[in-house]
Amino acid sequence: MDSHPLEILRRPIITEKIAIAQEAGKYAFEVHSKSNKKEIKKAVEEAFKVKVLAVNVMNVKGKTKRSGTTVFKTRNWKKAIVTLAQGDRIEVFEGM
Repeated sequence: MDSHPLEILRRPIITEKIAIAQEAGKYAFEVHSKSNKKEIKKAVEEAFKVKVLAVNVMNVKGKTKRSGTTVFKTRNWKKAIVTLAQGDRIEVFEGM
């Protein structure tokens, strides 16, 4: 799926748990569902000019929701936790 980094990295995930993990150099992104670890690593390194040590990927199942009598399911998506080299930071996340 060799393409532009912004096609692979959909959006950053900003939660309390990830904010704590950022102190250890870990950042989370929603990524394209067909991307693999190598593509995610390359996209993060190109987009943010940092050195990536590890990429952990997980598929997140969509939740079943209700609105009155209508039942529907949110979409499935893929999440990547990226570990950066010591001293590297992604400035987009800082200050949020």
